[in-house]
Amino acid sequence: MKLKIKDVNFSYGSRPALESVTLSIKEGEIVSLVGPNGSGKTTLLKCINRILKLQKGTVLVEEKDISKLKLKELAKILSYVPQSVSHSLPSTVFEIVLIGRKPHLDWNVSSRDKEIVLNILSLMGLKEMVLRQSNELSGGEFQKVLIARALAQEPQVLLLDEPTSNLDLKHQLDVLNLITSIVKEKNIAAIMAMHDLNLASRFSDKMIFLNGGKIYDAGKPETVLTARNIRKVYGVEAIVNENAGYIHIIPIASVSEG
Repeated sequence: MKLKIKDVNFSYGSRPALESVTLSIKEGEIVSLVGPNGSGKTTLLKCINRILKLQKGTVLVEEKDISKLKLKELAKILSYVPQSVSHSLPSTVFEIVLIGRKPHLDWNVSSRDKEIVLNILSLMGLKEMVLRQSNELSGGEFQKVLIARALAQEPQVLLLDEPTSNLDLKHQLDVLNLITSIVKEKNIAAIMAMHDLNLASRFSDKMIFLNGGKIYDAGKPETVLTARNIRKVYGVEAIVNENAGYIHIIPIASVSEG
């Protein structure tokens, strides 16, 4: 297993955010965390990345307990793309993506480091803007730069918090296809917090339904994305269809539990 999460608990003060969360992710697997706002998706990603300190439980990456790893060692095996990052301090696109190589650097940037960065920029369709300043980029362009930076780390586990939130429809598909390709080819693992259930189902091997900080259901998209689960977790009546081999969710109306 690339990633094992065992009985993870976290609270913000007296408010529980995660309760007894246990899951595992295999090599070459993409797992999506789905659920309503406040269900614990971002909190779980931050606990895995040690931005938040676990109050109970363990997270193992490559069988290594993250609580016992130095930050540089952790950064060599795990990379994280947050939902939003300020880019008020200008840096070039190349410089931002090169930061992803920092865990692997000694004293100098090698020709291999530069080659890795340029290859990723090319894959992401960013090669033409390597000298652009970050404050000149659109929100979608900057989001792609952050994903490129994470990929430059050459991680074993890739964490993504709403990776398509600032992207138009074409770039949503391009980025998720690229992530899928890299996960499969390099045999790494990815875990994504997603709001778009249709995109999540299309690009996920497994989906984790979070509700109130607990795992409500987990499994393959076709078994998890049911009208009943959507009604129970989101409070929304929906039609679930299959079209061209993909699950398609059509929300109909809000419902109240009585």
